[in-house]
Amino acid sequence: MDRPRSGRPSRFSPVQIAQVTALACQLPARVGVPLARWSCPELAREVVAQGVAERVSAATVRRWLARNAIKPWQYRSWVFPRDPDFAVTAERVLDLYHRRFNGRELGAGEFVISSDELGRTGAR
Repeated sequence: MDRPRSGRPSRFSPVQIAQVTALACQLPARVGVPLARWSCPELAREVVAQGVAERVSAATVRRWLARNAIKPWQYRSWVFPRDPDFAVTAERVLDLYHRRFNGRELGAGEFVISSDELGRTGAR
């Protein structure tokens, strides 16, 4: 969260920025836009068309996406989960990050150990 500062307040809420980011992470065809990949000007147009914001510039969209290193125009290099049980598996892993296992908090003497499934080829 930003610290209070002088100047004009943001015209966009954190929810609007999150909605734009979520849209950028979808393929355009999933929302009925006949494009192979998003560009910032196209994202800005779609944000207005969907009513997320009254108006927004491509530069503003680019700045928001850059904060999270999101580059939808390079989607071919993104990794899309194909496992139908991905969400369930991811939830278990995220619980471990928060020191929870099977619905209970880990004790002081319990530890989480993880390893890279790539083995030696992945570690350098």
